[in-house]
Amino acid sequence: MSELLIAGGRVVDPARGVDGQLDVLIREGVVVAVAPDLARSGSFERVLDASGLVVLPGLIDMNVQLREPGRSADETIASGAAAAVKGGFTAVAVMPNTEPAIDDEASAEFQLLQGKRAGKAWIYPIGAVSRGLRGDALAEMAGLARGGAVAFSDGDKPLRSAELLRCALLYAKMLDRVVVQHPEDPDLAKQGVMHSGTVSTILGLSGKSAASEEVMVARDLTLAGLTGAKLHLGRISTAGSLELIRGAKDKGVKVTCDVTPHHLTLTDEAVQSFNPCYKVDPPLRTARDVEALIAGVLDGTVDAIASDHAPHSPEKKDVEFQFAPSGVIGLETTLGIVLERLVHQREMPLTRLVELLSLGPARILGLPGGSLAPGVPGDVTLVDLDSSWTVPQEFVSRSKNSPFVGWTVRGQVRHTVVGGAIAYSAGAPSPASAESAS
Repeated sequence: MSELLIAGGRVVDPARGVDGQLDVLIREGVVVAVAPDLARSGSFERVLDASGLVVLPGLIDMNVQLREPGRSADETIASGAAAAVKGGFTAVAVMPNTEPAIDDEASAEFQLLQGKRAGKAWIYPIGAVSRGLRGDALAEMAGLARGGAVAFSDGDKPLRSAELLRCALLYAKMLDRVVVQHPEDPDLAKQGVMHSGTVSTILGLSGKSAASEEVMVARDLTLAGLTGAKLHLGRISTAGSLELIRGAKDKGVKVTCDVTPHHLTLTDEAVQSFNPCYKVDPPLRTARDVEALIAGVLDGTVDAIASDHAPHSPEKKDVEFQFAPSGVIGLETTLGIVLERLVHQREMPLTRLVELLSLGPARILGLPGGSLAPGVPGDVTLVDLDSSWTVPQEFVSRSKNSPFVGWTVRGQVRHTVVGGAIAYSAGAPSPASAESAS
């Protein structure tokens, strides 16, 4: 019998309104009890001392790119899953923009199988909305659902066709799945490489206006209201977008949204360094937008925080800013960055952060987890809230394109438990290190 007792920690579980000193007992991969002083009730196969730590439902990242199949030099499912557990994530939802795209039943099953082989975080495929991510015809959505896809998206490619999105929403509604859309009007975006504003003018770089996002948000909200389907708008970056979403929610539209750590902490001013690690999509916006996003996080308009982990090998990023691919890695830094930014600096309740990083993603995608209630999978993240650490130059991820290297933050993962097994412990040798470097 497999048994693990997590003893002496502060359990924070907003799904059940729990915040107190409790023990967590996991047996055969499932939580069986959460109660005080379980350690005194007998002997256990394995005891994990959580004194001085907070014990959280396993974190879930709902926007991750793992590049397998097709671009394993950037990342594999194995290296990405190892990076996830180091960052405290017990589950990740993987975008379909691989080569070839995850657009049929077999490809979704492949990602599930690779996730099981990796033996770290749970891997949940997100299936493509359109065949080959081309935006001209629907993918095999029912087959993708059978293959294990938990949602549908064209990843970082916005759906230009309103009719295709309308049909996708209706099919997803029938399959009880959510459509995850990256809202951007390609015509208005004009292949810009940063936010369109004063900084882009000074630097002489082409810009993407806030309107390029907000126009698409308005269109997508209209279609969600028309179909009554569930829509998730990923990587929201502007104050205007958030206000549109807030208004749609007030009207009963079934919409949710997420924001990224980099959009909560960085502005377009960072691009003055011409460091390609500041090139992201959507681009870093203004200080006003950052403050609006933080306000949305605090008031409940934002439903999740997602890393938008987008690995690129060093040789791809080490070019002129305008020619570099967009995206940064985030699995290993997200928790520390948002703990520092929101909890330590803004005094946001820890329960709210757990909603954004665990309960919210679980509800949006219909995943098991998001709570430590008896009967749920034994996925747990143990964190030292006050431990300071500096983001290193080397990562478990195969790629190194982080905008946060050198930052010192408070809040460090000590243990990550997946299915009742300890998948990561700080200071312990990582078997993924050799794999990620090979």
